[in-house]
Amino acid sequence: MLIKNLCKEIDLKYEQLKMALCGTDLAKIKELTLEMHALVHSAIISGRNEQTLADYVWDYLANGNQNELVPRKNFDTDLHYDGTATVPLVWQFWHTYRIEDLISNILIGNRMQIFNSEWQRRIGSSISDTGNALEFDAAVEFGKSINTTELRSYMIEVGKNTREIISSLTLDQIQSMVPEERIMRILEEGGVTTDFRSVWLLVFWGRLTVGGMILTPITCHHTMHLFACLDKIR
Repeated sequence: MLIKNLCKEIDLKYEQLKMALCGTDLAKIKELTLEMHALVHSAIISGRNEQTLADYVWDYLANGNQNELVPRKNFDTDLHYDGTATVPLVWQFWHTYRIEDLISNILIGNRMQIFNSEWQRRIGSSISDTGNALEFDAAVEFGKSINTTELRSYMIEVGKNTREIISSLTLDQIQSMVPEERIMRILEEGGVTTDFRSVWLLVFWGRLTVGGMILTPITCHHTMHLFACLDKIR
C-alpha cells in the first residue's frame, strides 16, 4: 500500500508539473520541479523526511540484489532502441543518474559533468556512457563490476547538484532549446557512443526545451525505470 501511494503521488505531481511548464509562473515551475525531483530520488538528496520510491528500490538492491534481473523499463518512448530489454537492477541507477548528470550539467547548466575518470575508477564501471547499447551478456557483466557504495555517492552528488541548477534557472532558459554544441559535447565526452542504440539519445534530447528536459530525463525518466523494478520489491 505504501509503494502504491508513492506511485500515485508521483503521477499526480508529474501532471501538476507538466501543467505548470505550459505557463509562465517561474516560482511554481521551480517548486513543482524540486518536489517531483525529490519524489523520484533518494530522500537524502532533497532532505525529505520520508523514504521515497527510489529509497525502497535501492534498499532492495543493497540487500544483495544488485544483479537481480529486471525489465529495463515499463513503457516505450517514441524512440526506443535498446541493447537488451532485461538488465541488472544496478544498471537502472547507473543509467538514470548518468543521464541526469549529462543533462543537468552539460545541456542545462553548460558546466562540466560530475563524472570523470576518477569516478569511473571508484565506481568500477567498464563504461562512461549511459549503457543504452549494452546487450544482455555485457549488461550482466557490467552489473557485477559496480561498487554500489561509490555509485550511491555519485548519485547523491548528481542529485544535489541538479537541484542547485534547477533553482538558478530563469523562465527564458526553461522555455529555450539548448545550443547544438552542448548536445555534441555529450558525444565528445563519452556520455553516449556512436552505436545507433546510444547516439539516438542526442536526437531525442536535442529536440527538447529545457522544460522538456526537466519533465523527461530529469524526473519522469527515473520514474520509468523505477516502476519497472517494482515487481521485485513488493
